[in-house]
Amino acid sequence: MKPETAAKKLGILLEAAPEEFRTGVVTRDELNALLADPPEWLQVLRREGPHPRPVVAAKLGISNSGLARGGLTEPLTTAQIKDLLVAPPQWLVTERATQAAVRAEKRRVVERDAERAARNPGGGGGGAGV
Repeated sequence: MKPETAAKKLGILLEAAPEEFRTGVVTRDELNALLADPPEWLQVLRREGPHPRPVVAAKLGISNSGLARGGLTEPLTTAQIKDLLVAPPQWLVTERATQAAVRAEKRRVVERDAERAARNPGGGGGGAGV
């Protein structure tokens, strides 16, 4: 697979990976080996960053879109993320509240659907049943 794909699967920023990783081809077996027993460079990248957007968003508890709305376009290190969490700017507070509301709404919909399914165990498919 391409190095970009492998980096996404590993949750790392490709530009921060060693040259041999960025320029080579990663087989499925090599990827599995990296996942099972990460080398030192991979452990350091995962621990300290810089991190790709999806990882930054997850660590901040917001969406990728929230990063864009907050004006964050560059990768962040773990230290920079911690600094934002210690003293969150207003945009981060707003985005975390938005994300919490989205999660609550998803839970409400799941619970509602489960309740409906429990009341109507036949499924209500509406078919002729033939």
